[in-house]
Amino acid sequence: MHHKKEIKIRWLGRQDYHSCWQAMQTFTQQRTELTPDEIWLCEHHPVYTQGQNGKPEHLLNSGQIPVVQTDRGGQITYHGPGQLMVYTLIDIKRSGMNVRAFVSALEQSIIDLLAQFQINGQAKREAPGVYVDDKKICSIGLRIRKGCSYHGIAFNVAMDLSPFNGINPCGFKTLQMTQFSELGGLSDPLETGRQLVHYFVKNLVYTQAYFIEEDTNGIQNTAIL
Repeated sequence: MHHKKEIKIRWLGRQDYHSCWQAMQTFTQQRTELTPDEIWLCEHHPVYTQGQNGKPEHLLNSGQIPVVQTDRGGQITYHGPGQLMVYTLIDIKRSGMNVRAFVSALEQSIIDLLAQFQINGQAKREAPGVYVDDKKICSIGLRIRKGCSYHGIAFNVAMDLSPFNGINPCGFKTLQMTQFSELGGLSDPLETGRQLVHYFVKNLVYTQAYFIEEDTNGIQNTAIL
């Protein structure tokens, strides 16, 4: 069966974490082998999310921020306005990649975007994500079900980083966070997402990509990348 390898990329604006998570589960549960892959871009209201391997001692002081136990891999992290969430609803089995290659392609896409702004990003095999000068700019946590991924990437763009002080980010006590806007990159999550998706399309080898953005009236604007 020869079909174009296509992906739909949706900008969802600011979303409640819990309803977004449930929508990802539903999408993954209902998809078939013919369902096109999707990437969802959004921001979240402030929330700590604790991965399946998360140890409670890494939550130091949550203050007023809710904590959600979620079903992705990894430890605890923080999401909030100004951080770009990239949810990768991708049939990895169909793509022919293994999970490690898939994670590397995601990391490489962030590294490629950073390089566009003369920022030197690096991946660490033992601690997934992307780092600049040993500070973390992007976290990755996935769940694979029926060969398909959901959850994805949290990319710090222009956010309040102080809630990371309430946790050991990703389980590392001394890990410091950084963000795109402070390093000479962009400060708008939507514009960051628009530029970033080109690298996903390239590194995950899609032949056709659609960027779907809803305005406040619910009218969809679709661009072909």
